[in-house]
Amino acid sequence: MSNVGWDDVTVIRKRPETGKTLRSAEALTAAQRSGGTIASQKKTGINQNVKGIDAGKAAKIDNETETFHVERVPLSLGKTIQQARQAKGLTQKDLATKINEKQPVVNDYESGRATNPNQQILAKMERVLGVKLRGKDIGAPLAGPGAAAAAKK
Repeated sequence: MSNVGWDDVTVIRKRPETGKTLRSAEALTAAQRSGGTIASQKKTGINQNVKGIDAGKAAKIDNETETFHVERVPLSLGKTIQQARQAKGLTQKDLATKINEKQPVVNDYESGRATNPNQQILAKMERVLGVKLRGKDIGAPLAGPGAAAAAKK
């Protein structure tokens, strides 16, 4: 016979204790009264999936000495656009409507603030204004089949 009595308890499976998140003050005080363990954790951010910048990569970025040059529209080109537009009697908004762009785009080109000038926008402006805006002879009348037809009218 075995020495097992009625007072011996055999635990087959016991679930591990899980931490509970207490969201109210009443639940916290109830846990304190019952003698449960209480720990507080501070969340570090809203999105926990976002990782910080790797220190090695940050050092490489800091040690980078290459200088980057952003090409801008020359101020002389902006003046040429402005003079041609005014000669045609157009406002910036009118020109923007004719080239299917927004008025601030035309303003940026005229003031020299446009970065990395878009050749397609310059080509549209050339056609509407009838003035060369790219290559050599900037400001010269636009030559070609479209310009010759426009001059006859």
